[in-house]
Amino acid sequence: MMSVPFAVDAASLYIDPARPEINRGDSLTLSVRLDVDEAAGECVNAVDGVITYSENIQPVDISIGDSIFSLWVESPTIDRTARTITFAGGIPNGYCGRVDGDPRLTNVIAEIIVRSPGFMVGGSGESVAVVDFTDQTAAYLNSVDGRQATLDTYGSEITLNPRPGAQLQNDWQNEVDADTVPPEEFSIFLEQNPSGRYYITFNTTDKQTGIDHYEVMEEPLTQLGTFQWGRADAPWIKPEHPNVHVLDDQSLNSIIRVKAVDKAGNTYIANLIPDESLRTVSRAQLVMYSFGAGLLVMLLLIGFTIWRWYRMRRRRRTSPGDDQERELDRSDDVSDDGEYELEDEAEDEADDEDDAYEK
Repeated sequence: MMSVPFAVDAASLYIDPARPEINRGDSLTLSVRLDVDEAAGECVNAVDGVITYSENIQPVDISIGDSIFSLWVESPTIDRTARTITFAGGIPNGYCGRVDGDPRLTNVIAEIIVRSPGFMVGGSGESVAVVDFTDQTAAYLNSVDGRQATLDTYGSEITLNPRPGAQLQNDWQNEVDADTVPPEEFSIFLEQNPSGRYYITFNTTDKQTGIDHYEVMEEPLTQLGTFQWGRADAPWIKPEHPNVHVLDDQSLNSIIRVKAVDKAGNTYIANLIPDESLRTVSRAQLVMYSFGAGLLVMLLLIGFTIWRWYRMRRRRRTSPGDDQERELDRSDDVSDDGEYELEDEAEDEADDEDDAYEK
C-alpha cells in the first residue's frame, strides 16, 4: 500500500505507507522517503535521522539497496533497548527532487522491515503501532555553509489485526531468498591522516537487498612477495566505522582485502596491494631479522665448538706405542746418519795415505 507523496513548501521526510494494515505475525516494508521544495530549487545534501517505534511492533531488518544516498556516516542501526533507528547519510551535490519520468518512487533513503508479533505476553494491547521521527532529525542543504533545512516529518501508523491471516506474509524474506546477485564491484583507496597513520576507504551498493556489512583482512606478504593464503593470524574483521578502516599494519607489508556482504549473503571482495615505495620495515620484520642473525651466529659457534672437540678427541685417542715407534724411527735415522759419516771419514783418510805414498 503506497501513500501519495506530500506537496511541500520545504523539505520533508516521511514514512511510506502512512497507514498500512497487517495481520499478526506478518511483515511489512516501510520506506523512509525524502521530498524537497523543487520550485525553490532546494537540494538536500545530508540527513541525520532518529526514528522511534512503539513496543508492539518489531523492526527485523533495514535495507539501503535502493537508497539515493551513497555516503553513510552512520548506516541505519536498530537499538532495541532504546527502540530507535538512527542513521546519518548523504549524497554528493545533494538530492534536488525527481527527474523527468520519475514517479517519485526513487526518493528512498532506507527501507525498514517490521513485523507484527505473532502473540504478546504482557506489554501494550494497542491495535495501532507507531513509527515516527523524533525532533532530533535534521536535514542539511547543499550550500556553501551547509545550513539546516526547514524540515517537516511524517510518521506511519500501522493497524495490527488481532488475528493472523490465512498465510503468513513476508515479502522481504522472499526478496532475500531470490537475491543471487553479488554487490557491485568497488575499489579500495589508501589514505593518510595528518598524524601519518594509514587508513582505507571503500563503498559499494547492492541494488537487490542492500549491503549488510563489510569485512576487512590484512594478509601479510611473504619475503618473496607472494601471499600466505588462509593465515590464522589474518582473520576477517568488521571495521568499527562504516566505509573506513585504520590499518593495523602501518608498514603496508600486507595485501588489503575488503569483502562486501549483502543481505542474502552474496559477497564481492576487493583487493589492494600498497605500492612498494610506501612500504617500510615493520617491527615484526625487525624481530625476524634479529632472530635470524642471532640464530646464524649461534650455529657458527656450535660448529666451531664441535670442530675443536673433534680435533682434541683425535689427539687423545693416539696410543703411546705409536709414539715409541716414531721415536725409534727417529733414532734409527740418526744412527744410520752417524755410520754413513764414519764411513765417509775413513775413506777420506785412506785417500790421504795413498797420496802421501805416491809422493
